[in-house]
Amino acid sequence: MARRKKHEDHLNHEAWAIPYGDLITLLLAFFVVMYAISSVNEGKYRVLSDSLVAAFRGTPKTTQPVEVGEKLTGSGTDLDSPHAVARPVPVAAKRGELNQRAQAAVKALRSVADQVENAMQDLVKADMVIVRRNDFWIEVEIRTDLLFPSASAQLSNNAAGVIERLATVLAPLPNAIRVEGHTDNRPINTLAFYSNWELSAARAASVVRVLAGHGVAPARLAVIGYGEQRPTHPNTSVEGRNANRRVVMVILSTESAPPPPANGTVPAP
Repeated sequence: MARRKKHEDHLNHEAWAIPYGDLITLLLAFFVVMYAISSVNEGKYRVLSDSLVAAFRGTPKTTQPVEVGEKLTGSGTDLDSPHAVARPVPVAAKRGELNQRAQAAVKALRSVADQVENAMQDLVKADMVIVRRNDFWIEVEIRTDLLFPSASAQLSNNAAGVIERLATVLAPLPNAIRVEGHTDNRPINTLAFYSNWELSAARAASVVRVLAGHGVAPARLAVIGYGEQRPTHPNTSVEGRNANRRVVMVILSTESAPPPPANGTVPAP
């Protein structure tokens, strides 16, 4: 009688999946731990605990809500104490404070614009001075025909009085002031000025010098020469070129101005 052949043991070709799944679970737990210990925060540690429980035992059992924010403690309370309370950062309060500051700065800038317009009322009516308002700055545009002779950066006799009127308004204020010089596109090449860049910067500097000499703190002032690069009108007519020859005084909001140095020295640019 023939012997019955033994059946070969069944090979499980998916046995690798079990250690592979364990490896993936351990890697997940490792990265959760690394993330959680990156910052000391009660909320992150609770997330860590729930993640580990979910990975090894199933659904987490924690019923406490996770507080997002920094841990705040009262007087004499230890950060590691079980009585320490994690409180959310009052984001809404901070936003409200910033909004109040911004609204106060806008209101103050409107008051500055009113004072400038009152001081330059006759020139505003004559279209020699234009005051433009914005929530973050004021532009006071002065035609250079009023301030300088042709191809010169020397203020005319009447121009000094105009700048002094502005200085009287601006001297007591904290706002930073940027004085910009502009020219038309006709080239200039003299012993004093090689190009319109030099001419526009020199004209702005002349205005700054008068402002500083009449009470405006020099640390608040800046000089910029744009030359012919930012025209507001086409340079194809006499009227257009006259409009492009201008000095613009930009009075910045206190919210965008740099804070004064604590030690009374001028900060490095």
